[in-house]
Amino acid sequence: MALLRSAPTRHLVTALSASALLMGPVTVTPADDDDSPRIKHVVVIFQENVSFDHYFGTYPKAANNSPDEPAFHALPGTPTVNGLTGALLSANPNAVNPFRFERAHAATCDQDHDYGDEQKAFDSGAMDKFVETLGTNGTDGTLTCNATDVMGYFDGNTVTALWNYAQHFAMSNNSFGTTFGPSTPGALNLVAGQTHGVDQPDSPGNVVDGSVVGDPRPILDDCSPGGGGRPGQISLTAPNVGDLLNAHRITWGWFQGGFRPTAFVGGAAVCGSTHTGSDGRPKRDYIPHHEPFQYFTQTANRHHVPPSSTSMIGQTDQANHQYDLADFWSALSSGHLPAVSFVKAAGYQDGHAGYSDPLAEQQFVVSTINALMRSPDWRETAVIIAYDDSDGWYDHVMSPIVSPSATSEDFLTGPGTCGTPNGGAFQGRCGYGPRLPLIVVSPFAKKNFVDSTLTDQSSILRFIEDNWKLGRLGGQSFDAKAGTLLNMFDFDQRPSGRVLLDPSTGRVIDDDSE
Repeated sequence: MALLRSAPTRHLVTALSASALLMGPVTVTPADDDDSPRIKHVVVIFQENVSFDHYFGTYPKAANNSPDEPAFHALPGTPTVNGLTGALLSANPNAVNPFRFERAHAATCDQDHDYGDEQKAFDSGAMDKFVETLGTNGTDGTLTCNATDVMGYFDGNTVTALWNYAQHFAMSNNSFGTTFGPSTPGALNLVAGQTHGVDQPDSPGNVVDGSVVGDPRPILDDCSPGGGGRPGQISLTAPNVGDLLNAHRITWGWFQGGFRPTAFVGGAAVCGSTHTGSDGRPKRDYIPHHEPFQYFTQTANRHHVPPSSTSMIGQTDQANHQYDLADFWSALSSGHLPAVSFVKAAGYQDGHAGYSDPLAEQQFVVSTINALMRSPDWRETAVIIAYDDSDGWYDHVMSPIVSPSATSEDFLTGPGTCGTPNGGAFQGRCGYGPRLPLIVVSPFAKKNFVDSTLTDQSSILRFIEDNWKLGRLGGQSFDAKAGTLLNMFDFDQRPSGRVLLDPSTGRVIDDDSE
């Protein structure tokens, strides 16, 4: 199914599994006569550790109570979201009520976001154990950590750019992590719809019943800590979207800050570039467990070898589709932007609480999207802003149990349980997990639109699969169950122009979207 312009006299019927039907209606758009996709470039900006309520809980109403913060005023007709309203703000079932972080408090501590602890905080749907289960106390670098901070949220005076993208394009308020847990499961679900298939001995705290629930490092990466196959390093045997894209000769790549080696020692790459993080300490730019393709033999670039030339970026060569972020800019500026690009910021700009923050994240996201909008490729591009996990930040919505599990690490509906498992299903994949932000920025995105279609991280995988008719991965990948992102698009509307933002303030500086 290609993402194409609708024609009222033509209809395309697609077979849906029973599980997909249970997840709500699926929008299907017919093909043009040439059956080629309107979207020629998908760019996934994959950021870190934010729940939906943490960034959008009071959308579209910002406090606007300080001249030191960028003001935000919603456009007329802006829809509301399933956010923090009424009793949730004044009589919350948690130990404290949600409260607003000021822009000056953009730097916050990292919260507990372990697979089992997140389930405990959900408390069978009561959503009332966040402070005592996930909140962090103590100090972290220059930051003071209070467990009650887990209930904090930002509004349009801090996450101004994301609110402005939501105003001019489309966002979801019903999208979830595919499973519970930290960064690695989220990244794997994005590219494979799958956390199962670990082929090393069990890694304590990271793997349960053959499924990844923690943050083991990729053993196929020179820049992973430890090296030499020590505990905490794994590889996976499942197929991923790279396999499908290669089979169909579609160009693609994962681009990550700090991937380019700073040295080689004994033939092994060293990824030593750093920036000062929001906690005041040096932070490595490259974070191995944020790079999902490095877990798979068929897509890993163990020694971080660069592409053989700029013109080969996105094609199969010595880099094996794994690149430094600088290669993304080279490809974009030279007219070699791949059809599918996964873009990962250097650590200090990825939005992860503790070492990054919303303002550092905004610099990266806005600069990236501005550059895309200024490129000739923009008129056929869809940018998807998505997140790997919630960091444990409070969100009030209980996710549906799409993937039951019963392992020693599960606690959603009681000790050792996450619903009632299905016979033959992989375990250790309790999901859906916490609700996460998801925004589509594209000339074809619906304008000022909030989508309530049930989706998850693997819906992005499905979007790519459907756009280029790649088929499904199989092997219990969640792509077979994923809800569609198509309701966030309108291929009949006049394509939107550019909406350029200021990377520092998030304010609109140029709008020719009408």
